[in-house]
Amino acid sequence: MTTRDLVLIALFAAIIVFLGIIPPITLGFIPVPITAQSMGVMLAGCIIGARRGALAYLLVILMVAIGLPVLSGGRGGLAILAGPTAGFIIGWVVGTFVTGLVAEKLVRESQTGVRQLTGFFIASVIGGIGVVYLLGIAWLAFVTGLGIEKAVLGSLAFIPGDLLKAGIASLAARAIIVGYPLLPQRA
Repeated sequence: MTTRDLVLIALFAAIIVFLGIIPPITLGFIPVPITAQSMGVMLAGCIIGARRGALAYLLVILMVAIGLPVLSGGRGGLAILAGPTAGFIIGWVVGTFVTGLVAEKLVRESQTGVRQLTGFFIASVIGGIGVVYLLGIAWLAFVTGLGIEKAVLGSLAFIPGDLLKAGIASLAARAIIVGYPLLPQRA
């Protein structure tokens, strides 16, 4: 791991924490809020890659575990990592890694802009939505006793916003690949 890798990991951990400043939107029918921090999964995976992106989220989770209020709404502490949202939080790490892997396979500098955008969007949907939802919904159903069917139905309300986040992350990643072509050389 190089100094550059450490700087990028810390930078993206800071970006993820910054996304937590945006207040969460709570829905009455499911104990999981809508947050901007989930977009960090897509941004980190697409921009700095699988390994560095996942490490950035692990750093954020470490900050949460020691009690720093870095999650949306000023939340932090070990209780968060055992509550109904914990599956989504752990899913952020795995989802970032998968997003990065898919982006690394699908996107090349030599491609057209549309192909790059499409690759980043597909990566964001697979890792940032699919993987995060898989782990988050399973944990939510287990902890709350809702059952998988109700947890899935409750989570459907998040899909439109997460697709919008995937689009924003794709545009940002495309802008980065054009403006800073050395960054995609992922570790």
